[in-house]
Amino acid sequence: MTDPVTPEPTPAASVPPAAPVYAPAPAGPKQALSLTSFIVGLAGFVFGWVPFFGFIVGIAAVILGIIARKKEPAAPKWMWIVGIIAGAVGALTGLIVVILFIVGIIAQAALLSTIPYGN
Repeated sequence: MTDPVTPEPTPAASVPPAAPVYAPAPAGPKQALSLTSFIVGLAGFVFGWVPFFGFIVGIAAVILGIIARKKEPAAPKWMWIVGIIAGAVGALTGLIVVILFIVGIIAQAALLSTIPYGN
């Protein structure tokens, strides 16, 4: 009788050491409203000459800037300040454009009413 051959134990597969676990980076200050106020304020400033749109966007930027000032004290102050100022300038420009737009329509209607029809 022959002795059964016992398999030689294989060395355990070498497992590479686990990578070190790093803690996630600390989250920065919340600044979503401040950043939104900044961007919308600049949009209101740029589009202030568009009737109605510049006024609405400017008012939205001012409101967002005021909310950001109260809810995000750790956010950079310059963001909501620029949002409020640019939004106010855009809203004021938009209001002037809307008034001129309405006055222009009224003046054109008055001018057209003086033109006789036919011969």
